Amino acid sequence: MPHAITIHQSGGPEAMRWEQITVADPAPGEVRLRQTVVGLNYIDVYQRMGKYPCDLPGSIGMEATGVVEALGAGVDTVSVGDRVGYVMGPPGAYAEQRNYPAQRLIPLPDDIADEQAAAVMLKGLTAAYLVKRTFVVKPGQNVLFHAAAGGVGLIICQWLKSIGANVIGTVGSEEKAIVAKAHGCDHTIVYTNENFPERVMDITGGQGVSVVYDGVGATTYEGSLECLAHFGMYVSFGAASGAPPPIPVGALAPKALYVTRPGLGPHTATRELTLEIANALFDAVRGGVQVEINQRYALSDAANAHRALESRSTTGSTILTI
Repeated sequence: MPHAITIHQSGGPEAMRWEQITVADPAPGEVRLRQTVVGLNYIDVYQRMGKYPCDLPGSIGMEATGVVEALGAGVDTVSVGDRVGYVMGPPGAYAEQRNYPAQRLIPLPDDIADEQAAAVMLKGLTAAYLVKRTFVVKPGQNVLFHAAAGGVGLIICQWLKSIGANVIGTVGSEEKAIVAKAHGCDHTIVYTNENFPERVMDITGGQGVSVVYDGVGATTYEGSLECLAHFGMYVSFGAASGAPPPIPVGALAPKALYVTRPGLGPHTATRELTLEIANALFDAVRGGVQVEINQRYALSDAANAHRALESRSTTGSTILTI
């Protein structure tokens, strides 16, 4: 019988159990997947802790790759034996087998390996909508990305550099600064011992940046607004340090700033929207954007993977192998 990480009560990493499961025949519109690699993301931590409630007992996780094993009634977009990936949709990726809606599957090109896809799907599609839809960066523009040595950071900083932007990234240590500079950052700021708004203004000659991409949240939002140039955009797409408080509209007026809170859900709401940014991501990978898989854990050892992620000791992407 297949196994999965199951959670019976929200809590710390110890709440995750490796247990046998039964996978029913796929319902109409679903497929049964034999999964190969699962991607690890911070949203998994929120699900485990109950900040993003899931049905319990049950599993967590939002992205994986696998092979289609069986089709439910009415499925005509994939075939048995197809290699596919997915992101978002119903939680439950931490499993050897599962059923999943066929319309949400992303066919994997032959030149994209399973580990690559699992490592890049959520993070890479996030980078894709940020670059392609949220704020279209132009060559020569100053941009700031927080947590530049993280999973999204290493992808998007390479992507932004390939466009011709002047890429500034914040990191938590000198070691992470080295990693970020090797992946597209022109300048790095170690936020633990540097005042990042002051450094941004020094780097840009007092102009500020056209856009701040902020997945950190509570500890960075105020300084991020200070960093922006006139007519700049603050993009709050995550909250690793907690959600930022509401921003008074009047605080935006002196520099006519824009604020947005995009998310991957709306950008993958339909098959067409999903494939649009997925194809852009695959093209970026083919064009030289590297997928950094710096940590690998067995799926059964997911608790230790979560501990490493929460301690901020990881860089790049972490995958859970089956």
